[in-house]
Amino acid sequence: MTKPATVPVFDIGGVLLDWNPRYLYRTLFEDPAAMETFLATVCTSEWNRRLDGGMTLAEGIAELLERFPDQADMIRAYRDRWTEMIPVALDESVAILEELKSAGHPLYAITNFAAETFELTRQRWDFLGHFDDIVVSGEIRALKPQPEIYRRLLDDNGLTAGDCLFIDDVQENVDGAIAVGMHAVRFTDATALRSELGEHGLL
Repeated sequence: MTKPATVPVFDIGGVLLDWNPRYLYRTLFEDPAAMETFLATVCTSEWNRRLDGGMTLAEGIAELLERFPDQADMIRAYRDRWTEMIPVALDESVAILEELKSAGHPLYAITNFAAETFELTRQRWDFLGHFDDIVVSGEIRALKPQPEIYRRLLDDNGLTAGDCLFIDDVQENVDGAIAVGMHAVRFTDATALRSELGEHGLL
């Protein structure tokens, strides 16, 4: 029988915070199709992933302004109004985090997040202070599902992979955690997460 996990490890965006650039850009574009074209061709998910991997906002914005000068205002909004992309926390998931904290469990997180915007996020949401450590991709220049980012958490905190239960809403990130020996589940909703934590005796 597989040994149950004793250490919850959370992803943040998509599990605890509802991040989506559309929350901002719906307020800037009158035409939804034009917004989708902008996000598919200018401030793309691939470009954002480079921010998560360590490219600074200054570098990223400058690159896009050179390529798309006619979209300057929309590009700058990605930096200047970034916080509007996270209008709310996912309250039911945060409630689970609070329960785990109250029960005395150590808590960790691994997130694909730009270093600069994560600092803004850390200041805004108090529950992020519950974590014993958060490994941020933009700070260490490694991204999920690369093995280095999971191992960084383990090595920095003296954790054993088999003791950890990693929770992420992206399957390839779940697979990356499993590949380094962690337990891992794909987050779908708080009800399912509560059940999965219960199976490990964490709730």
